[in-house]
Order: sequence, then structure tokens, then C-alpha cells
Amino acid sequence: MQLEQQLKQLIIDSLALEDISIEDIETDTPLFSSEGLGLDSVDALELGLAVQKTFGLQLDGEQTQLRDHFESVATLAHFIRTQKGEA
Repeated sequence: MQLEQQLKQLIIDSLALEDISIEDIETDTPLFSSEGLGLDSVDALELGLAVQKTFGLQLDGEQTQLRDHFESVATLAHFIRTQKGEA
């Protein structure tokens, strides 16, 4: 569960969400819908860059599945573990 906590902090830090704490973000909360955090495409770009830098991954912006990986903290954690061969 450590990776999920790290991702939540990364979301808060990289997107400067001062009024949100780690506890406010559920692991399955949609990141980009109004029912969830309501992030937008600029946030997606910022978060993608932060994930690449933090975890040393290369994200292919043309990958159609990439959007699915950024659906929630849970899907993002699974994607990172898969990319690092830990899943």
C-alpha cells in the first residue's frame, strides 16, 4: 500500500492541491471525473511528468490505454508495478 500513499502525495504535490490531504483521496476515487478529484487535461500532463520523473518511466502519450492507467490511484499503482516488473 506504500506505492498508493506515495502516489497520493505525488498528486497533491505535483498539482499543488493544498486543500487536499492523502486521507481525502480514496484509492479507487476517479481522478478525472466530477465525482472524483475532477482533474483536467493540464493536470494529467503535470501528473504524467511527475510519474515519469519519480518512477523513471517513459510514458508514451500516444498509448490509448494510458488514459485508463490514470483513472484512479489504484490503476496508476498497478500500471507502475507492471512497468517495473513488480506485478
